[in-house]
Amino acid sequence: MGRKDQHRDNIVQTAMRLFRRQGYAATGLLQIVAESGAPKGSLYHYFPAGKEGLAEATVTLAGELIAAMLQEQFDKTRSLKGFIEGVVTTYGRWMKEGKFSSGCPIATTMLECAPGAPQITDAGRKAFDHWIDIAAAAFVREGLSGQVARRNAEVFLCAIEGALILARVRNSAQPLKNVARMFASGAAAP
Repeated sequence: MGRKDQHRDNIVQTAMRLFRRQGYAATGLLQIVAESGAPKGSLYHYFPAGKEGLAEATVTLAGELIAAMLQEQFDKTRSLKGFIEGVVTTYGRWMKEGKFSSGCPIATTMLECAPGAPQITDAGRKAFDHWIDIAAAAFVREGLSGQVARRNAEVFLCAIEGALILARVRNSAQPLKNVARMFASGAAAP
């Protein structure tokens, strides 16, 4: 990776971290540039649409990172219970490592920007749909039909998103463990 690509990546990763912890509106472009270590002019070079273009890139990257984690859990487990426990354990570990100072890497941006910023909203929709597709495959593997599996996967994602908020507020991974317990017991079946 060239130095210029590294500057772009640093800007996106820094913005992703700051948006997740501070929110989109509370994060300034000068702070992003300063903390990323990139030259000042590079932000508009890489993101001519400014903060919205940068936010779209951060949502896309975060979506890919979570999708990779979900796919990894799907690939290494053979049961729905194993998939759910793996996802919950990973999120719980991330929350503890970050001292419960952040949650979903795109939720804060989506809450502030959707639906008013169409490009950011579309990036979030694509990310969430991809996550649901992966989780739905775990429900299909468990024997549920495609439509029922997708509905359960969406409820699972909603439960995880809510649990991340509660985990942050309570400074505890217990809400995530409760999601795993609920789905392991079959509470979200057809």
